[in-house]
Amino acid sequence: MPITIGDRKLVDVKVVAQIKEPVEKEMELFEKKFHDSMSSKVALLNRITHYIVNRKGKQMRPMFIFLVAKLLNDGEVNERTYRGAAIIELTHTASLVHDDIVDESSKRRGFFSINALWKNKIAVLVGDYLFAKGLLLPLEHDDFDLLKIFSNAVREMSEGELLQMEKARRLDITEEVYYDVIRQKTATLIAACCSIGACAVKPNTDHVEVFRKFGELIGMAFQIKDDLFDYGEAKIGKPTGIDIKEQKMTLPLIYVLNNCATDERKWLINSIKNHNKNKKRVKEVIHFVKEKGGLSYAEGKMNAFKTEALALLEAYPDSDYKSSLELMVNYVVDRKK
Repeated sequence: MPITIGDRKLVDVKVVAQIKEPVEKEMELFEKKFHDSMSSKVALLNRITHYIVNRKGKQMRPMFIFLVAKLLNDGEVNERTYRGAAIIELTHTASLVHDDIVDESSKRRGFFSINALWKNKIAVLVGDYLFAKGLLLPLEHDDFDLLKIFSNAVREMSEGELLQMEKARRLDITEEVYYDVIRQKTATLIAACCSIGACAVKPNTDHVEVFRKFGELIGMAFQIKDDLFDYGEAKIGKPTGIDIKEQKMTLPLIYVLNNCATDERKWLINSIKNHNKNKKRVKEVIHFVKEKGGLSYAEGKMNAFKTEALALLEAYPDSDYKSSLELMVNYVVDRKK
């Protein structure tokens, strides 16, 4: 019997629940603290933030923070851990609100976006408010080390987005530049989560850098997995060929462009430049990339990042938190959406 989209979603939900189990109490308390951190005297703002909180995703970012903190601190967390998680969630939520405005998107995780319901002007102000709250939270408690990690992450992500705009649609992009883009654009946020988790309970120790690197490696693997979805089957629930239609250069395509014959390269470049809206041609490109080993190469790189991340955990004693982090790493490359 074939595996359906519903089956895949059920597997994902079960795995996420298993990852979350050792930090379930902390996550429940965090939800309350996170909601409180967004409170305002303005009734309209409270209605909007209530809407945001009730439509949260898997909350992988705070999970990383709590799991790392508990791994390093004998299963205990402190108030800095909760503040660190709130900093990340406030600012990440703000960035999503602003992204929807820029992308003119009316949906977010299957629900109406803030700009769709309350229009752009209000959505911009809500995003600004969440950013400000994210900055004030560490300042009010002298958590300057957490603020530094977070601020560096925001800078890196902004640079990554701009680097992608500048380079990622050029057909001569190198693999090195591609890695720079995804390291800054995607991996930086996960790296910040893991390093904040470490810094909250073990400030000024080598653990902070170890877990920054750990998060970065997971983020790299995560983005390559997203690249691979573009070449998957339609039944996984995500349309295929979107990156090709948008002329976005991803690892499977970069590899094939750099390793195919001259006439094949010309056909591929012409297809992406001039026929990227043609469904038949896009399917031909997808087939060509698969045939030339683009997916296998990208999967190899993704698994190398995964292996390197898991190796960093080997130095730490076995615990439920370590097991969940290992499961999280594997989930990143095995997830179905």
